[in-house]
Amino acid sequence: MSDPKIPTDDLEKANARLAAWAARSAVDSEALVERLEAMGYALRGKSEDEIAEALRHPPTRPPA
Repeated sequence: MSDPKIPTDDLEKANARLAAWAARSAVDSEALVERLEAMGYALRGKSEDEIAEALRHPPTRPPA
């Protein structure tokens, strides 16, 4: 059972919302894609849904 002091469900929901927001922003912003790529996320050429899914997980490669 999880510790009631650690709201993991809330954290997961917040992460999903932030990933969706960042994905919407990234499809219109090459600069944001560049920043996220530099953090280790492989996003170039992906759709909004693919970007959101990638951002829900840790980066796939080391930061540049």
